[in-house]
Amino acid sequence: MKVYELLAQAFVAEGTSDVFGMMGDANMHWMNALARRGVRLYEVRHEGSGLGMADGWARTAGRPGVVTTTSGPGVAQLATSMIVASRARTPLVAFCGETAWGDQGAVQYLDQRRFAAAIECGFVHVSRADLAEEAVQRAFYLSRTESRPIMLSAPIDVQKQECEDGDQYVPSTDLIPRGRSLPDPAAIEAACDIIRASKRVVIIAGRGARRAEAGEQILRLQGRTGALLATTLQAKNWLCGSTDYHVGIAGLYGDKTAMELLQEADCVIAVGASLNHYTIEHGYLFPDARYIQIDTAPHIVMGNGAVADSYIRADAVTALTELTRALESRSVALEGFHTTEVLHRLTAPLATPAEFHGEPGLLDPREVIHVLDEEIPGEIGLVLGSGHQTDFGTMLFQRSREVLSNYGMFGAIGQAPLLTIGSIVANGNRPAFVVEGDASFLMHLPEFETACRYDIPILIVVMNDEGLGAEYHKAGAAGLDPELAVIPTPELGPVAVALGGGGATVRTADQLRAALAEYVRAPRPTVIDVRITRNIVSIPYRRLLHGEDV
Repeated sequence: MKVYELLAQAFVAEGTSDVFGMMGDANMHWMNALARRGVRLYEVRHEGSGLGMADGWARTAGRPGVVTTTSGPGVAQLATSMIVASRARTPLVAFCGETAWGDQGAVQYLDQRRFAAAIECGFVHVSRADLAEEAVQRAFYLSRTESRPIMLSAPIDVQKQECEDGDQYVPSTDLIPRGRSLPDPAAIEAACDIIRASKRVVIIAGRGARRAEAGEQILRLQGRTGALLATTLQAKNWLCGSTDYHVGIAGLYGDKTAMELLQEADCVIAVGASLNHYTIEHGYLFPDARYIQIDTAPHIVMGNGAVADSYIRADAVTALTELTRALESRSVALEGFHTTEVLHRLTAPLATPAEFHGEPGLLDPREVIHVLDEEIPGEIGLVLGSGHQTDFGTMLFQRSREVLSNYGMFGAIGQAPLLTIGSIVANGNRPAFVVEGDASFLMHLPEFETACRYDIPILIVVMNDEGLGAEYHKAGAAGLDPELAVIPTPELGPVAVALGGGGATVRTADQLRAALAEYVRAPRPTVIDVRITRNIVSIPYRRLLHGEDV
């Protein structure tokens, strides 16, 4: 058989079911070999978009996503999306074709090893036919164990060589130890001592806790310690329907009530959360707290530059189980925040209709989020992008649903719709919606046609202020001309229809409700262009730009 067939066979053995990318001379043989083996191929309009989709697929599926490009320029197109995936610590393998090995005069020649280093991904080279399977195994092993993207670079001349069908392929999963890691008993004892001496405990659950499905164990510990439950941005709304004492996001994106309550904490228990500077506000959010941190990483420095008072290295389920058992054996039980007064403060609405202030033909973005949360069922997942408009949804979405956020991942706009497409594919084509800005959406507009071509039921809600919203408000705060950030846009609803999907441009809450009802009734690729006012500044921007505590 040919090497490209052996490579395709190894990818299938690693569990590859979906591949996103763009075909070219240097990867077309491999793609054909995958198709013959039943792998679904999603041809995109831009290689970087394909990587964004593979990123969303991996974040949802919990295993490496796969993207493919041809040599040279195809690889170069990956740059922004690759750095995003790297900063998000997404396990991903990029099968990149390469010009004939050593032919530096080839039109599409690129030193792909050096380029991979520049865009923050690992690199594995298919240097010989007899090492092809080993290269695939290594790429997937590194991706899984280091939780990062890996470029697998395969020269086209090596791919076309004849080779023998090797011994039975050993997938990388067989090389990774299984089972749960037990925590150090001394660390558990130290954590118990901290909790027993505390009066106000806060548990912060992060993406790692959610991935570990440690919800039951978190709620048991919360009940015993009287803790407030907060989440990081990456775990937004997780478990909010399972406890009355859920305070929302900790840090910059928390509301005023959350800020006030969290400052009373004298003990913070972080579960699968890095406690970066956003989450703990550089330490100012928890001025008098001692920290207990549970994570599988060997060591973590928090956003205040310090390390936890008790660091428990173990998986979340095992560590929480052992910690709760130790507290029970010591008869430690705290009332903490679980009081009627705290409950009353937590149940006050974040925003009421009386606060909404639109303009003629333009909606208040807070009202838009209120309507979206009401009208879109909880079983439909949400993806949040980046930019000023995203802050409204980041803070105000309250319904319990699966949430994937790309905020803070390199600060690249335009990625969220791509992540959503990949996430939907990983979820068996289950509908999901994304809230994105107009400039962000238009950056990768052609990929809406990709969603239409494959009948991917994505709903894209464009919060359209006809400009670069973040720059508009930052410019105003800096004494610059904000009008330079204004960019008029055509009506995007008809554009979506022209590309083969559903679409509407809405300027009132009733129009928005009608458009949402149509999507919920029969999900299909849809764009709702929601025209919003630029006069409303989000709470995080009011804090950062104007020093307002709201």
